[in-house]
Amino acid sequence: MMKPKEEVHWRTTAPRGPDCSSLETNLTVDTVIVGGGLTGCRTALGLAESGMSVALLDAKEIGWGASGRSGGQCNPIWRETPAQLIKRFGEAQAQRLIKTTLNSADALFSDIAKYNIDCDAVQAGWVQAAHNRSARRSLEKLGAAWSAVGAKIETLEGDAVKQATGSPAYNFALRHAAGGHVQPLSLTRGYAKNAQEKGAQLFSDSPVTSIERQGKQWRVTSPSGSVTAEKVVLTTNAYSTDLWPGLKQTFLPMISIAIATEPLSKELQEVILPGKVTIADSRLAIYFSRYDRDGRLIFGCVGSADAVGMLGGHKRLREGLHTVFPQLKNTKIERTWSGRIAVTPEMMPHLHEPAPGIIAGLGFSGRGIAMTSVMGRTITDKILGASDDQLAFSVSPIKKIPMHKVMAATLPFGAPAMSIRDKISTIIDI
Repeated sequence: MMKPKEEVHWRTTAPRGPDCSSLETNLTVDTVIVGGGLTGCRTALGLAESGMSVALLDAKEIGWGASGRSGGQCNPIWRETPAQLIKRFGEAQAQRLIKTTLNSADALFSDIAKYNIDCDAVQAGWVQAAHNRSARRSLEKLGAAWSAVGAKIETLEGDAVKQATGSPAYNFALRHAAGGHVQPLSLTRGYAKNAQEKGAQLFSDSPVTSIERQGKQWRVTSPSGSVTAEKVVLTTNAYSTDLWPGLKQTFLPMISIAIATEPLSKELQEVILPGKVTIADSRLAIYFSRYDRDGRLIFGCVGSADAVGMLGGHKRLREGLHTVFPQLKNTKIERTWSGRIAVTPEMMPHLHEPAPGIIAGLGFSGRGIAMTSVMGRTITDKILGASDDQLAFSVSPIKKIPMHKVMAATLPFGAPAMSIRDKISTIIDI
């Protein structure tokens, strides 16, 4: 079978991005943002809307990185229960995070409506499926715990799972009513355009080479220009470099790979993910899927490298698609692509302030569509004067993962290893 074209699918359907050029002058603004993904663009929008002067620099183009490569699923719940969050963060901080989490999906879709962003937004729910009995027990506890604090979660069993998803691969799932999906590159560009309209200056092809203290301000330098500002916001996430010491050692850059099928027939769309619900399962090498606006099924899993086919990536995608949706064994695959995910040890985002005036938000660990917008609003609040004990995310010190270099080097072998473990656990069904 011919291999699909390796091209980020979202670039074929997204509206044109904002007009940007590279930075070729020396500017002074209130805040400079490094990284033009969802977090950076939402932060730029919030600050510009408040009347602050903002410059945003991206090494390539707006949405080039993870924000334009994501599966686009809005999964509005953490992998830990509220009680576990309280144990991790303390009562007060956890309660703020719980409240924010419960509102995160609705807040995202409200943002989209408020700013009139054309991003094919669908809030039809998210099905979180268990691939074996152990995962079922974990999901039962997770669903009960979040339902107890107000989350709208429905339990599905047996035929109800098959009817909700069109997949015979699962016998238990949670359906999160607030979940949904978006065209992630369109959302990123939509935030950027709104920020630009409100006065933010956006620059593409402007990699930042250094950040230096100059009195009470910071100077951010790019090859052909610089920006001087009181505040610097780092939102480079899984594509972070060594620009700020230790930052990229706080997470592991895992890979998500995905395919877009040819548009499915109306008959198949009525059976597979009916009503445009989105799905993700409990595997280590997680399978996830949703539709695009034209009825193509987007399906993804964990990969090994930016080259999708490395260490059996194409085979893993096809096997996964046919495992979850055997009805699609003869369906053509049009495109495949990859993107990096910043995964922290806690599987939670990090908000850092490593020096006065330097703020970094990253590490969304597979919850980026809902939580990047939360982070953007949180960073905006902090810059506008909110105290740390008012923020959704706690401010934590930069803490390097032990043996980070060794762990990062072995990541390519993680995807096939996880797939093997998933197959064994499914067969044994523990």
